[in-house]
Amino acid sequence: MKSKKLGLMSSVAVCVGLIVATSCLSSLATGIGLVGRTFIIPMFIVMILNFFVGMSFTELNRLMPDVSGGTGQYLMVGFGPVISIVGNVSAYVIAMALTMTAELSMSGIVLKSIFQLEVDPRVISIGILLALFLVNLRGVDLFSKVQDLVVVLLLGSMTILGIIGTMKLGTGDVVQQLTRPVSEGFLGCVNSASIAFWLFIGVEFVIPIAKDMKNPKRDVLLSIGIGMVLLFVIQSLLGVGMSNYVSFDGLANDPEGTPHITFAANMLGRFGRYWMGVITMLAAVSTVNSMFASTSRILQGMSDDRLMPRILSRENRHKVAYVSLSVMAILVSLLLLSNLAATNGITFVVLAASCLWLAVYVLIHAAVLILRKRYPEIKRSRRLTLFGIPQIIGAIGDIYMIVFISTGADRILIYQISAVCIALLLIYALIWTRYVMKVKPFAPASLEDVSTVTAEETNYTEDSAINTICAVASVRFHLS
Repeated sequence: MKSKKLGLMSSVAVCVGLIVATSCLSSLATGIGLVGRTFIIPMFIVMILNFFVGMSFTELNRLMPDVSGGTGQYLMVGFGPVISIVGNVSAYVIAMALTMTAELSMSGIVLKSIFQLEVDPRVISIGILLALFLVNLRGVDLFSKVQDLVVVLLLGSMTILGIIGTMKLGTGDVVQQLTRPVSEGFLGCVNSASIAFWLFIGVEFVIPIAKDMKNPKRDVLLSIGIGMVLLFVIQSLLGVGMSNYVSFDGLANDPEGTPHITFAANMLGRFGRYWMGVITMLAAVSTVNSMFASTSRILQGMSDDRLMPRILSRENRHKVAYVSLSVMAILVSLLLLSNLAATNGITFVVLAASCLWLAVYVLIHAAVLILRKRYPEIKRSRRLTLFGIPQIIGAIGDIYMIVFISTGADRILIYQISAVCIALLLIYALIWTRYVMKVKPFAPASLEDVSTVTAEETNYTEDSAINTICAVASVRFHLS
């Protein structure tokens, strides 16, 4: 049975629902705490930069309209199989594993705080991870019928809490900011863009549903733009509201790592605490469940296309890639047990994921420019090209955020984590492509070599969209 085509507003809803997560709330609060209300400036800058990312993905989607919008496909055509493997795995497996770690860590902390449990939060986090692993192992689509409701509750709650906070309508005491934010001045403000980046990350998630839109030529980029502006307005309201009920220092250095919970409690008392707690839990579990399913399918897809060992594509009787799913569960469990999120903070884990994601966005911008030169005969929209200015500015902005991803020891540690991940992936990709696949590691595939990905019927939920976003296309390797 064929699903109905998506209109513009439905496309915007999908775009916004895929971008926002509970880790956004923590990042927003931390950003406001570090630079004050002027954090809205880097938020605006990042909104523009991520819109440029949307422009690049839109152009690549128009060049390869029959594929499912996977970054791996675009990088394959732009740079060859090695960069495709490194980029796809680093941004959509490792970065998602870090994101899942942040979300699960926050869930453990929130549950312990609300119910006053005398247990290590990591035990709670791993318990949730195990439950979701078992659910996905049986092929159960846990949130297929309620994810839209979760998104509405999350965005609606953010809007209502933002309005109450901004208008100072809460039952709690309005704080007088007696101390200035930690980072002052224009440079400190701009350097916090790496934190703001997480509030708008994932614009490419709307690409897989492009062929299911009523007017994709118009609505892909338009839905991204409207979604960006909508999130900017909602999060700006919420950020200002936070600064009215929690001190800057309290937001930047919340002892439990959940400044958004502190804000809701300060503004609306116990009711606010429970309200934000429930929304945090629902959205966190929904996000982790979606990422769990998607990353295992990414690994399975890469295995099917010979980019990963064949064992990763093995399925159980429920048609679930149980080996890939187990790999993700083990990876996230190890990250949780390392106490990375507790010792360095949720924001640190988010920034580590952002560093890898930003690097891939730079490659996407570069791929657009390379393919313009390689295929000049293909007609392109002048509104998208703009002489390459969006790609150049976007790449420079993303590199700037990588350079100033954090400060001091945290920045060094983020670089070390990213460097080790990329180095290991690069070594694997070089050996694998040359000696197992027996293809030229850096020989790009042609547009004609990228075949159509046959996807199952899409239900336009968060699960289905994310599950297809990073699927690697079946490519006929004529590269050797």
